[in-house]
Amino acid sequence: MQAKKRYFILLSAGSCLALLFYFGGLQFRASRSHSRREEHSGRNGLHHPSPDHFWPRFPDALRPFVPWDQLENEDSSVHVSPRQKREANSSIYKGKKCRMESCFDFTLCKKNGFKVYVYPQQKGEKIAESYQNILAAIEGSRFYTSDPSQACLFVLSLDTLDRDQLSPQYVHNLRSKVQSLHLWNNGRNHLIFNLYSGTWPDYTEDVGFDIGQAMLAKASISTENFRPNFDVSIPLFSKDHPRTGGERGFLKFNTIPPLRKYMLVFKGKRYLTGIGSDTRNALYHVHNGEDVVLLTTCKHGKDWQKHKDSRCDRDNTEYEKYDYREMLHNATFCLVPRGRRLGSFRFLEALQAACVPVMLSNGWELPFSEVINWNQAAVIGDERLLLQIPSTIRSIHQDKILALRQQTQFLWEAYFSSVEKIVLTTLEIIQDRIFKHISRNSLIWNKHPGGLFVLPQYSSYLGDFPYYYANLGLKPPSKFTAVIHAVTPLVSQSQPVLKLLVAAAKSQYCAQIIVLWNCDKPLPAKHRWPATSVPVIVIEGESKVMSSRFLPYDNIITDAVLSLDEDTVLSTTEVDFAFTVWQSFPERIVGYPARSHFWDNSKERWGYTSKWTNDYSMVLTGAAIYHKYYHYLYTHYLPASLKNMVDQLANCEDILMNFLVSAVTKLPPIKVTQKKQYKETMMGQTSRASRWADPDHFAQRQSCMNTFASWFGYMPLIHSQMRLDPVLFKDQVSILRKKYRDIERL
Repeated sequence: MQAKKRYFILLSAGSCLALLFYFGGLQFRASRSHSRREEHSGRNGLHHPSPDHFWPRFPDALRPFVPWDQLENEDSSVHVSPRQKREANSSIYKGKKCRMESCFDFTLCKKNGFKVYVYPQQKGEKIAESYQNILAAIEGSRFYTSDPSQACLFVLSLDTLDRDQLSPQYVHNLRSKVQSLHLWNNGRNHLIFNLYSGTWPDYTEDVGFDIGQAMLAKASISTENFRPNFDVSIPLFSKDHPRTGGERGFLKFNTIPPLRKYMLVFKGKRYLTGIGSDTRNALYHVHNGEDVVLLTTCKHGKDWQKHKDSRCDRDNTEYEKYDYREMLHNATFCLVPRGRRLGSFRFLEALQAACVPVMLSNGWELPFSEVINWNQAAVIGDERLLLQIPSTIRSIHQDKILALRQQTQFLWEAYFSSVEKIVLTTLEIIQDRIFKHISRNSLIWNKHPGGLFVLPQYSSYLGDFPYYYANLGLKPPSKFTAVIHAVTPLVSQSQPVLKLLVAAAKSQYCAQIIVLWNCDKPLPAKHRWPATSVPVIVIEGESKVMSSRFLPYDNIITDAVLSLDEDTVLSTTEVDFAFTVWQSFPERIVGYPARSHFWDNSKERWGYTSKWTNDYSMVLTGAAIYHKYYHYLYTHYLPASLKNMVDQLANCEDILMNFLVSAVTKLPPIKVTQKKQYKETMMGQTSRASRWADPDHFAQRQSCMNTFASWFGYMPLIHSQMRLDPVLFKDQVSILRKKYRDIERL
C-alpha cells in the first residue's frame, strides 16, 4: 500500500515537472524569437517596441463600440497605451514644466495692476455662444482693458473651447492663426479656455496647436497633465449655462435629518467599450432599485442597436421609468462617474441640486482645486472600489451630510452658477498668484461670501471684513462714524442737518462725524457748525455726484458707518438702538426707512414701491448703518456704467447699495423700530421736497431696479418680514423699566 502511494506521488511530480519545462521552454523560445525580431528590425531602423507583448491575446475580444458621431471607416480597434497618450500630448505640453516663475512675465502687471486684454474679433471667424459668453464676462469685468500696452494677461478671440475634430464648433487652422498674432510671444502671459479636447477613440488632451507658454483654463484636465499653480481646472458646463446670475441652489431649507428618498442616484449614458466604459458598465452591480438607483442606457447614437449587449433592453426599460430632475431633488448623494472625458455635466447639476457629489473619475483635477477644498462638499471615490461606495456613504454621519449639502450650495452660488462666475474665479485665482502678498487664504475661498466678494486689495487682515468676526473670535466694532450727505447750503441754524449732527454726536457709540459737502455753494465757516464732543470733519466732494457718498474715504476710521441724509430726523436713542442691532448683524444693512420690490406681471418687469406693507427688501441709506467695506466694494467692484447712471440721475444710489449688499450676503437688510414720520418729515423739508415730489423721481427708481437686476443677472433683493424693536417696546409696563424709552415718546 505504501509503495503504491510513493509511486503515485512520484508520477504526479514527474508530470508537473514535464509540463513546467514544456511551457517554460515555449515562453523562453518565444522570447528569444521576439528578441531576434526586435534586433533585426532595430538594425533596419524599424524598432517599434510594444508595451503589451507579454499579455495574453484573447481571440474573441470585444470590439470597441463606435459612437454615433464616429466615422464608419475609422479603425475602432486601435489600442492606445498610457505611454502613447503621453507622447500624443507632447505636442501641446511642450511647456510641461511651465510655472508662474518660469513662463510668466510679472513686470507687465506691476505698472497697471491685473488688467486683461481680449484680442479683437476677426472677420469671418465663427465663435460659439459659450465662448462669446466667456469673452463678454471678461469685457464686463473690472479687469478688462482695451489697451494691450496696459495688459497683464491676454485672452484669444479665436474660439478654443471645442477642440474635438468631429465637432461642428471645431475651428480649423488654429495653429497658424495663433502664431500670426503679433502679441502671441510664444503664449507668454496668455490664457486659453478649453472645454473639449481630443476625439475618438482616445480623447487625449491635445487642443490641436502648440500653446507654448500659455496657461490653460481647461475642463476635464488630468492631474498628469495639470501644471500646478499655472493651469486652472474649470468645470465642464453646457451651452445653456447662463452668462450672468444663474439660478440659485435648490436647497430652500435644511431638513433634519438631512436624508432624502434616495441615498444614491445616477442617470446617464453607458458606453459598451472604449475609454470611460468600465465604471458605467459596472454600475448595475450597485443598483438595488430602492434607495440606490443607478440607471444607464446604451440607447444613444444612431447605430446603438448594432452594438447593444444582453443588458441593453433591460437597462433602457428601467431608464425610462425615472425622471432625472425628480431624482436629483430627492437624493442625498449623486454619483458623478467619468464619461468619455474626465469631467461630466453631472457635477454642476449635483451641486445645484444640493445632492452631494460622489466623484468616480480617477485622475481628474477637480475644478478650482487650487483654492476649493472639495472634501467639504463632495465624496472623492475610486473607480476601482465601486462596490464599496454604498457602504461608504451610508457610514457618513447626518451632521456631516448636512454640512456637505450646505457647502454645495455655497460653492454653486459663489463660483459655478454662471459663466461669468466661472471666468471671474479663474481670473481671481491668477491674480492671487501674481500678487501673493495680498492673496486670499483658504478660509476666504471656502467660506461665505467667497473669494469673488472679498477683495484682498482692501485689507490682508480678515478682521477688517464684516464676515469673519466669529471665526476669529472677535467682537464687532464698538464705535461708528456718522457720514452726513449735505446737498443744500447752510442758511439757518435751525436747519435739520444741524439738529441731526448734534443728535448723532450725543450717541455713546459715535467716534466722529463726517459731513460730505456736495453742495454747489462754498463750504460754511467753521463757526457755523455746532460744537460737539466728537470731531466733525467737513469734506468737500470733488465731483459733487451721488456715488461720492460711498467712496472709501481714509477719514473714516471706524468699521461701522452711519449713513445719513441731511434731512433725516433721528433721535440719539434711535441711533444707539440701531447701532446695537447692527453689532449683531455686522454684514447687513440695518436702518429705518424701508422699501420693497415686486414683479409686475402686466409689464413683465420689476417694480419699486414705498407703500407701508408687511414686508420689505431694502433699507434706504438715508438712515442706515453698515460696514465701511461696502464703500470699497461699491467703488471697486461695481461697473462704471451703473455708477455713471446713478450720478447722471442723481438718484438710485441707495437702491444700488442694497442690491450689492444683498448679492454679497444672500440675506435681506434689517429694519429697526418703525418710524413712520421719516417719510412725512422728508416730504416737508424744502431742501429736497422737489426731488421726492417729482413724479420722474419714482419712475427713475423703477428704471434703476431693472437696470441693476439686468447687470447682476438676477434679482438679489430678498424680502423680509422681520422688524427688530427694543425689549419691552410698547409693553404695558413702567416706562422707567425700558432702556430705549425715548423711542416710544416720539
